[in-house]
Amino acid sequence: MHQRSSVSELAEELRRDLDRYSPGGKLPSSRALVERFRVSPVTVSRALAQLAAEGLVVTRPGAGAFRARPHTAQTPAGDTSWQEVALSADGSADLVPRTVDASGVTVSLAAPPPGVLEFSGGYLHPSLQPERAMAAALARAGRRPGAWGRPPLEGLPELREWFARGIGGAVTAAEVLIAAGGQSALATALRALAPPGAPVLVESPTYPGMLALARAAGLRPVPVPVDPEGVRPELLADAFRASGARVFVCQPLFQNPTGAVLAPGRRAEVLRIAREAGAFVVEDDFVRRLVHADAGPLPRPLAADDPDGVVVHVGSLTKATSPSFRVSALAAHGPVLERLRAIQVVDSFFVPRPLQEAALELVGSPAWPRHLRALSAELKVRRDALTTALAARLPELALPHVPSGGYHLWLRLPDGSGGEEALTAAALRAGVALTPGRPYFSAEPPAAHLRLSFAAVAGTGEITEGVRRLRAACDEVL
Repeated sequence: MHQRSSVSELAEELRRDLDRYSPGGKLPSSRALVERFRVSPVTVSRALAQLAAEGLVVTRPGAGAFRARPHTAQTPAGDTSWQEVALSADGSADLVPRTVDASGVTVSLAAPPPGVLEFSGGYLHPSLQPERAMAAALARAGRRPGAWGRPPLEGLPELREWFARGIGGAVTAAEVLIAAGGQSALATALRALAPPGAPVLVESPTYPGMLALARAAGLRPVPVPVDPEGVRPELLADAFRASGARVFVCQPLFQNPTGAVLAPGRRAEVLRIAREAGAFVVEDDFVRRLVHADAGPLPRPLAADDPDGVVVHVGSLTKATSPSFRVSALAAHGPVLERLRAIQVVDSFFVPRPLQEAALELVGSPAWPRHLRALSAELKVRRDALTTALAARLPELALPHVPSGGYHLWLRLPDGSGGEEALTAAALRAGVALTPGRPYFSAEPPAAHLRLSFAAVAGTGEITEGVRRLRAACDEVL
């Protein structure tokens, strides 16, 4: 008897066993596989589905699984070299580039190799996700009358109302659009507010996905430095004057990657500066629900204190739930709302109604506040474990700010060190995946940095082990 806990391990075991069967031969029943490998029926089903997707096994409902017959003829490979010309011809004249660098985004989306601890992840570990609550919400949503019908283009009224209440101030449901995740909402906002070729002000450092979105839209990111109290207003005013930009994208709450919160004295100043420049502020309120237990009361979104329609607000459920729970809100006041709505409709029609219904079921259930409380407590535990381990083992990595929200820390490497690339490669060899700091800057960075996520690992044990491995990598290159 063998104990197999993972679908991939069982699939590999079955893959090795296939030579025992002739093409078309029947494999043991699912019950027999459950008993032999001491796994759940779900694990067996998923392992067989993986082999079927690889073309190694054929499953027949009611009959079982069979070894697939080999393909007798292969289609000859075509010649795709012509595409190099088609994709690049006259590209120098394109206002909107056809080649997009997504490397800064994929580093936080790609799963690390087996055995590598994920300090690079941008989403909650499955143990932190409200999987049962989401499954129950999805099941209830599927039973709602009309759940599979076409939703209103702007989104379900009840969900828009829920997001509007969360933003606060004078924001109403009529000023909210439901979008398919924060990244999609940000893309819509940039396309609505700035023409190709225009400058767009961004925090420096900032989320690499924002820089990629701006460049994919043909915009020119112009950096505005941040400090532990958020964007610096005097530099923001200078950047508006020097660039002529009409858009500023910021994360006022637990900024990515620094963790900074825009100071109370700067909030009104940022809105005033943008209003005088005739510009919009795109507020990416991406981790409001990832607050730590010791944070205290949070400041309101900028949109709640904006009667003049300066702020276009983006808020999302994804970070606090699952990377696949892609439900977000775009909120705006004034004529810009119609432009946002038109672009979103043209791009995607609407967010699937079952997902909107599931979101309503989730946030309206007693499990939702329980999940947020548990998540808040666990994030603080993990943050403290990481800061303690870093102070003990890696004191040469400077940590200028310990945030009270979000899921990561922003570290500065010593001057004259081997650099981010060498350390990132050494860390991967040691079994830990990091996020280098260079992709977070739209211009030359002032120093070398690393971002360490504490939400994507399994727990504090992996945090301690990850820092031990990082110590070995630093000893190799620093």
